[in-house]
Amino acid sequence: MILGFVGAAELVPLLVFAGFVAGVWSILSLLSNRNSRAQERLDRISRPASLAEIEDPRLKKERFQGVMEVAKNLSTPLMPQSEGEQSELRNRLANAGFRSESAVSVYLGIRFATLMVFFLLGAAIFLPRNGLTWDGLKPVVFFVAVGFYLPSTILWFIRKQRQEEIFLTLPDALDLLVVCVESGLGLDAAMRKVCEEMKDHAKVICEELSLANFQLQMGRPRREVLHDLGVRTGVDDVRSLAAILIQADRFGSSIAQALRVQSDSMRTRRKQLAEEKAAKTAVQLIFPLVLFIFPGIFVVLVGPAAISIMNTMMKH
Repeated sequence: MILGFVGAAELVPLLVFAGFVAGVWSILSLLSNRNSRAQERLDRISRPASLAEIEDPRLKKERFQGVMEVAKNLSTPLMPQSEGEQSELRNRLANAGFRSESAVSVYLGIRFATLMVFFLLGAAIFLPRNGLTWDGLKPVVFFVAVGFYLPSTILWFIRKQRQEEIFLTLPDALDLLVVCVESGLGLDAAMRKVCEEMKDHAKVICEELSLANFQLQMGRPRREVLHDLGVRTGVDDVRSLAAILIQADRFGSSIAQALRVQSDSMRTRRKQLAEEKAAKTAVQLIFPLVLFIFPGIFVVLVGPAAISIMNTMMKH
């Protein structure tokens, strides 16, 4: 009943005003939080209790603290309730390269903000033209759907590109790792050597190996580090490599032999994938042939005969 009495001319200014108020409120909240943190920092420096209090390591994170708080507040409506869904979302973000503790909040905050921006944009464009009718609401709903799924699509694209880069550079890294281990280096030193040699053309896999090596140096068990490496990358070959290394470390077998077996099996699997793609090529070529090539050939071959037949029929 309310939608019947409120016209588009009255609704659009209300929506614009609500968006303006929300933006001003967010900016003022961010400035107030920044001012309060600055005052606390000045108070701590003016009467320090110790040098450790002055050089607080938390100061390094205060630069983006306001943005993180705003993102956390915006992500509350979209935050998954169960721990399993949150863990799955955290793994997808880690597969895309976002491993921060606040990655989930920032991602959901961006998703909610994109949803609201596309809603206001669709309402401002289509409601004044069509009014509060079904024809006017359909493009608004479409804009809302685009704003809701756009961050997910971008995340999927970044995740796919990153996993593909790991998939393509892993054989070279594994071969170099096999050479280093067979030459007498330990697994940690071999991983460092691989990162030094391949950091220019295999940045993603070197970044993951560097993080795993850093965790090993910090004292984490090798089993946990390798398991996290497989989960963090999301690539099946890395998971199988981590599982083989975990089994070799648990049973005390040769790591070099395990890496050699994994390298051979990975090379065989990639050969099979190449053969599978080559076998699919003939079937995939049917669609461009039928849609683009056969019509042109048909016109070239049948066109002159059809013109001759038409001329003959018109004479008679």
